[in-house]
Amino acid sequence: MNAPSHLHAHLKGDAQYRHQRADRSLSILAGALGLTLLFAGVEVVAGFISNSLALISDAGHMVTDAASLGLALFAQLIAKRPPSSRYSFGFGRAEALAAFVNGIVMLLVVGWIVFEAVQRFAQPQAVAGGTVFIVAAIGLMVNLLVAWVLSKDRDSLNTRAALVHVLGDMLGSVAALIAGAVIYYTGWMQIDPLLSLLVSLLLLKSTYGILRESGHHLMEGVPEHIDYMALGEDLEALDGVVSVHDLHVWDMAPGEPALIGHVEVRDLQQWPHVLASIRAMLREKHRIEHVTLQAEVAGRQGRPDSAGH
Repeated sequence: MNAPSHLHAHLKGDAQYRHQRADRSLSILAGALGLTLLFAGVEVVAGFISNSLALISDAGHMVTDAASLGLALFAQLIAKRPPSSRYSFGFGRAEALAAFVNGIVMLLVVGWIVFEAVQRFAQPQAVAGGTVFIVAAIGLMVNLLVAWVLSKDRDSLNTRAALVHVLGDMLGSVAALIAGAVIYYTGWMQIDPLLSLLVSLLLLKSTYGILRESGHHLMEGVPEHIDYMALGEDLEALDGVVSVHDLHVWDMAPGEPALIGHVEVRDLQQWPHVLASIRAMLREKHRIEHVTLQAEVAGRQGRPDSAGH
C-alpha cells in the first residue's frame, strides 16, 4: 500500500533525497550479467567433465561477478518502486540484504573448494589439461568482453564496483589457464588444487568485502567517508550552537547518508539562521544532504519551546 503522495513530497528546504534513483544503463548490466552467468555455467560443466577443480573454482569466482552485477541490476529495478506506508524510505536497503545473503552462500562455496583441494593434494586426480586450457582461455576472453561492456557506463557507482570485481576475476581465469597448460605439458596434477587454493583466496577476499560492507549498511553504521567525532565537533563549532546530542548518522541507501540529532542553541529565534549554517557545512564538508534536527534552548531540553526540522 502506497502512502499519500504529499507525505513523501519534498518542499523547499527539505533534503532532496532521491527515493527513486535515476535510471542507469540497465541494458548494459543485463548484458554483462547474461554473459557472465552463461559462461559460469559452461565452466562448471567443463570443470566436472575435465575433473578440474581450478575450472570449478574459477566458475565460483564468476558467480560472485554475476552476483555483483545482479545486485546492481536488482537495486536499480527495485529502487523504482515508490515509498509506501510500510517502507517510507523506499527499498534501497534491499541491495545490502541481498549482498549479505550472497556473501554467506559464497563462504560455503569457498569452504567446499578448499576441502576438495586439500583432498586432491593427498590423492591427486587425473585432469584433462587440454580442456581446462581451452575453456579457461575462452573464460578470459569473456571477462575481457564483460569488462568492456561495463566500461561504457561510467556514471553508475554499482557498475563501477562490478567492473572492479570482474577485473579481479580475470586472475582466476589466468590461474585456470596456467593449470591447464602445466598439466597438459608436464602432467603435474597438483597444480590444479594449488591454483584452486589461490583462487579461493581471491574469492574469500571479495566475499569478506561483500559481507563487511553489506553488514555495516544493515547495522546502520556510520558511512565510511564520515568521521563521526569530527562531525560532532564541526557542529558544535558553529556560531549559535551550544552543544549537540542524540546524534545519529547512517546510510538510508548506498551513497545516501542521513543525519538526525538534537542541537542546543543560545537563542531559539536564531534557529533558522543556525540551521542554514548547519546544512551548508554538512553539505560541503561531509556530503550529507538529508538532515533532520531538533532545536532546543540550552538547559531546557524537551520543553515545549523546542523547534524541530
